Amino acid sequence: MARLVMRTRSKPYPVTVGDETKYICGCGLSATQPFCDGTHKKTRDEPEGTLCWYDADVGRNELADAFPNIRTPSE
Repeated sequence: MARLVMRTRSKPYPVTVGDETKYICGCGLSATQPFCDGTHKKTRDEPEGTLCWYDADVGRNELADAFPNIRTPSE
């Protein structure tokens, strides 16, 4: 089943174990999951208030107001 998942983080999570730091993908676009491969840089200029989804070639597609009741993080 296909599923649309909203991600609000556009940068990786740093995780340090001992003296080694790894970066865990926070945007969901990395081809090396769960690790970051820098693909999140493509999300930097997403328009505010627009739902964006990315295809298999990491091409951005925009859906303005297509999902008005999508859950957002609690503040």
